[in-house]
Formats: sequence, C-alpha cells, structure tokens
Amino acid sequence: MSVILRRLLRNSSGATAIEYGLIAALISISLVVGIGGFGNTLGNLFNKTSTTMTNAAD
Repeated sequence: MSVILRRLLRNSSGATAIEYGLIAALISISLVVGIGGFGNTLGNLFNKTSTTMTNAAD
C-alpha cells in the first residue's frame, strides 16, 4: 500500500494538468467578461450613430 502512495505523491502530471485547466478557465472567463463589456460599448455606439443619422434625416 505504501508503494502506491509513494508513486502517487511523486507523480506530478495530474497536478500539472489541473493547473493548465485552471489557467485555461481563468483566461476564458476573462475573455467572456471583456468581450461582454466591449459588446455593450459597441452596441451603445451603434445606437448613438443610428439616432444621430435619424435626426439628421428629419
């Protein structure tokens, strides 16, 4: 039993995979939040442009 425990403690490939997974999750969350904020700003810009063009046409 102790041999299996020693092998598990020496094996770091699982920990590395978990770390890469956490990094990927943090990057994807950051991208979603950033793109969401950019999308709102871009939508407001389009609405303002549309309003300005409508008012200019009248």
